[in-house]
Amino acid sequence: MKNLRLERCGITQYDEIFYNLSYDELFRHETDAALPDSERGVVASSGAVAVDTGKFTGRSPKDKYVVNEETSRDKIWWGIGPVAPTTNNSDNQQISEETWYYLKDLCLKRLNGRKLYVVDGFCGTNEDSRMRIRLVTEIAWKAHFFKNMFIRPTAKELEGFVPDWTILDACKITCPEPQRHNLRTPVFVAFNMMERMTLIGGTWYGGEIKKGIFSVMNYFLPLKGMGSFHCSANMGRDGDTALFFGLSGTGKTTLSTDPKRLLIGDDEHGWDHDGIFNLEGGCYAKCIKLSPEKEPDIFKAIRRNALLENVVMDAKGVVDYSCDKKTENTRASYPIDHIERIVRPVSRGGHPSRIIFLTCDAYGVLPPVAKLTQDQAMYHFLSGYTAKVAGTELGITEPKATFSTCFGQAFLFLHPTRYANILGRKMEEHGSQAYLVNTGWIRGKYGEGERMDLASTRRIIDAILDGTLDEASFETMPIFNLQVPREIPGVDSGILNPRNVWKDKADYDKTCRKLAGMFMAHFNNFTDTEKGRALVAAGPQLDAEADAAYSSEA
Repeated sequence: MKNLRLERCGITQYDEIFYNLSYDELFRHETDAALPDSERGVVASSGAVAVDTGKFTGRSPKDKYVVNEETSRDKIWWGIGPVAPTTNNSDNQQISEETWYYLKDLCLKRLNGRKLYVVDGFCGTNEDSRMRIRLVTEIAWKAHFFKNMFIRPTAKELEGFVPDWTILDACKITCPEPQRHNLRTPVFVAFNMMERMTLIGGTWYGGEIKKGIFSVMNYFLPLKGMGSFHCSANMGRDGDTALFFGLSGTGKTTLSTDPKRLLIGDDEHGWDHDGIFNLEGGCYAKCIKLSPEKEPDIFKAIRRNALLENVVMDAKGVVDYSCDKKTENTRASYPIDHIERIVRPVSRGGHPSRIIFLTCDAYGVLPPVAKLTQDQAMYHFLSGYTAKVAGTELGITEPKATFSTCFGQAFLFLHPTRYANILGRKMEEHGSQAYLVNTGWIRGKYGEGERMDLASTRRIIDAILDGTLDEASFETMPIFNLQVPREIPGVDSGILNPRNVWKDKADYDKTCRKLAGMFMAHFNNFTDTEKGRALVAAGPQLDAEADAAYSSEA
């Protein structure tokens, strides 16, 4: 084995090193009967290996910390602090260099002298901007997860591999005195831009590895003038590329998986001078309620070399995908080539001609589709809106607005307007047209109306992608000032303007103003920059003129 120079990251002694094991070797290690239950994978009937991540079945964004150091101090979008609640929605809580070295020492004391797995991979299919990432862990299935999610180097590429960023995964340890070191809890996921290193302590959740490096790319790529976005991407037969932005529950995975198009990637993408490129070498799909009928591509991808997290199986290893006993956030990690219809040999495409922002509006206010100006696209990108129904355990049925800036707030290290500026510039340079698509409620809010049917939404997406909507006739929706098409082939034209299909028009107007107020309040987070202030006019407006427009139609 080559000299890995682990002393550079503080590993000076070890029992044994397993470096970039093959899938078959990882399978033997992670299913070893001698392992404790917390570390051992169980083989499912599909051939995939199922593991449990323990207490943490999702990311822990409130335990995310960034070192306040001189090279990045003036660039980071800082939250208020690790103890006091943030007021600007940033999860980037700062820690001192002293605290960093204390946490690093904890991790190194745990990892030194043990059997370790070291895995090297790339983040980014663009060779000019990709980062060389190294994971050091004592857990075999974590090495498997890394191998799935990152781009796997060739033997030749490994010969001279020197990491640009290192992850020390010491998930078995926690910080014994968090308050003393200004941490919220004993768990930590800490980043140091100057040392180019991540420390993970106390959480076994695989997604911390994946999303942590995505956050790192969200720091470095925009500083080079490149876009870095939380979105899926696909390509048509003629090479046309489309981006799909959307939060959980909006239909991003379902709608971007199209039998007429090839998948570029399902979650993380960069945008450079050549076009769109995938940052990953794998997929990390939610699999709650997964079925071969609704999502056949994902179902077929879960086989040997795939990794399942927190699923429930019977004695024969058959997974019950409907069961949320452990968590609703059950996941499947697999290499992207487990999906048949993908862009090959490299996951990249040209500049996107269409950009789609998906929202699930449970208030029933937003139209099924709206054509956006460039400024409106930047506004709705910064807003990152969807809505969820509040917990029924208290009998609450009022929808709850959710805003996740840039559709990926938890992964932003820079101020959100940095990403919006790049998106706007790229759209202008390459003539990209953006649309807002509502997959939520029509004919009333949640509890009164009905969910937009998938077949109609697919026809809308088709009309966007084939250019039909570019030439459509539009009318302006007051307050939100959105351009709404008057008709779309195969879609009931009556639902395209949402107010038309509400029985109580006055209730619609009231609900519309309520949602507009939420948008405006959230957007105040971005008026600390000149660009943010300039974009206020592209959002909803609550003024006498807008109210009069509705009153005249009542």
